[in-house]
Amino acid sequence: MEHIEHPSREIWEQRRSWFEAVEEKAQGEGSYLVSEQACALTADVQAAFCAGAWAGVIILSMIVVDAALRETEIPGFKGNTKKLIEAANANPRLQVMRERRNALVHVDSENSALTVDQQWAEREKLEKEAKEAIELMFEAFFISPWV
Repeated sequence: MEHIEHPSREIWEQRRSWFEAVEEKAQGEGSYLVSEQACALTADVQAAFCAGAWAGVIILSMIVVDAALRETEIPGFKGNTKKLIEAANANPRLQVMRERRNALVHVDSENSALTVDQQWAEREKLEKEAKEAIELMFEAFFISPWV
């Protein structure tokens, strides 16, 4: 029941270090105008990641992307997230993440996006998805250096 119990301090710290390294790499040496709300939500993404809440990480990461793009890249944008990603000329892989988020959030009783069995048997696959979501999130977060 690894994903229901809290992780060991060692695992938590490994995950925290990985998360912070991804953020640092994405930011690089640039200076950025960042979204206040996206920054605040990033803390929850980190907590969910360190806890091993993989589906939650995917859902929250897309929320951060949406907030960051709407506040700093295209203020006042009124379209949906799909159009927002396109308008911001962001990484097309964000569309795959958006579709995965949508599948997790909007239930399709004929085709579950996540099952209890998958939560138990596919932990590594889910973690890989969560890590990609974080990498894409930070890429979008730091899409344009502030000048």
